[in-house]
Amino acid sequence: MLEKLFKLSENGTNVRTEIIAGITTFLTMAYIIFVNPAMLADAGMDKGAVFVATCLAAAIGCFIMGFVANYPIALAPGMGLNAFFTYGVVLGMGHSWQVALGAVFVSGIIFMALSIFKVREWIINSIPMSLRTGISAGIGLFLAFIGLQNSGIVVDNPATLVGLGNITGLQQALAALGFFLTIALVYRGVRGAVMISILVITGIGLILGDVQWGGIMSTPPSIAPTLMEMNIADVFEVGMISVVFAFLFVDLFDTAGTLVGVAQKADLIKEDGKLPRLSKALLADSTATSVGAVLGTSSTTSYVESTAGVAAGGRTGLTAVVVGVMFLLALFFSPLAGMIPAYATAGALFYVAILMMSGLVSVDWRDLTEAAPVVVTCLLMPLTYSIAEGIALGFISYAAIKLLSGKGRDVSISVWVLSAVFVLKYLFA
Repeated sequence: MLEKLFKLSENGTNVRTEIIAGITTFLTMAYIIFVNPAMLADAGMDKGAVFVATCLAAAIGCFIMGFVANYPIALAPGMGLNAFFTYGVVLGMGHSWQVALGAVFVSGIIFMALSIFKVREWIINSIPMSLRTGISAGIGLFLAFIGLQNSGIVVDNPATLVGLGNITGLQQALAALGFFLTIALVYRGVRGAVMISILVITGIGLILGDVQWGGIMSTPPSIAPTLMEMNIADVFEVGMISVVFAFLFVDLFDTAGTLVGVAQKADLIKEDGKLPRLSKALLADSTATSVGAVLGTSSTTSYVESTAGVAAGGRTGLTAVVVGVMFLLALFFSPLAGMIPAYATAGALFYVAILMMSGLVSVDWRDLTEAAPVVVTCLLMPLTYSIAEGIALGFISYAAIKLLSGKGRDVSISVWVLSAVFVLKYLFA
């Protein structure tokens, strides 16, 4: 049955290898079951319900990717997208988390339509690589800023907006230790390095009396507080256009980049450079996003950590299915997830930020018309505390700089259109 479903021998793999690859991928991305509930709880959502929604959305996304697209790519609520959900849309713009869930649902439906009608390729190809890089790096800086803030290393200052917190405090010291430990373990090639670091810091906090013991395993908490609680009606207000676009845009490029990167690592790309079953893979991602919103979590997306499973030999959708099963088993560890303090996840946020900023090396820094919009996008995301504002101002700056530099012909029609929409948004919103 497995051979017929996943074509194991055709892809040069077997059941044992796929299971090992799936477990490997899960260990590298399992930190999301701790980080996502903690982050969305700041938006006022029930932490236990979000924990269940996170595990279920990840499992469903993995199952669709595995059974339908037959790719060894795992899905879960995405880092950066969850930060934008909480700190951008809810706390920053003042929308309710129900409206934010509605925006996630609508963005997933639009993503699904773009995948079905094959508009995705046109959009991706028409957006400059420098802007794509700037958006990814900006999200990384935003995550790093959130990690520093949650751990108390960076605090508000009436005179300078931000300042250095009490870095000798217990929580601040443990946050720093968690980051150092994460980097050291990743460098040494330890599987599950991020998750191990989170658990170690939580354990130290428990020993020192800063964390209260809540147990390890129990029956899953109720998902009722978030299930079907999304507000779609208010999503269609003018002020929400940029929010939906930001969810869609980030998910679109994150998914595309991950699919190509993992497929290259697994040697799944055809000789003509095309990715087989691409539409099915994109459909899996977009469907998981909409389903996740219904369950009660932020956008679900493909995880680049899937390369760890590919490196362990994963070549088919059975790897993704194994990851999905692992997420279902994780449902019974909700007490452990509930004990994780914010400072224990700060190191994970900083580590993810480093990964997302690494793409800046590809920017042509000698061409100021390309480099300047990247810097604008990168800096304004954390400084305005909004991924949406960073994207909007990045597009506007790219179009304006190219036009005034006499290189207006280098700007695609889609960038002109989006820049004009963003300008109108600031003028009339």
